[in-house]
Amino acid sequence: MKPVISAGNAWSCTVISLFAVIILSVIGGLFRAEHEVVAGKTEDPPNPQLAAATIFAAVAVYGLFFIFCGCQAWLHARQPGIAL
Repeated sequence: MKPVISAGNAWSCTVISLFAVIILSVIGGLFRAEHEVVAGKTEDPPNPQLAAATIFAAVAVYGLFFIFCGCQAWLHARQPGIAL
């Protein structure tokens, strides 16, 4: 199977997606727990559980990007080099 995206893009997407999953999971956990940092002020969302669900949906999307881009990076690593 041939990779669809370049090696640089695959590795960049993999790393960025991993960080996004970690950071958004923490933020979503804070909203789900209704922590005072994210849900204790009057200008914060009135329904923190709904905000948490939306954030976890974004985590799922970034998780899919991580899997896809990781597979693309693996395909690039598996390709043989040019034999001269």
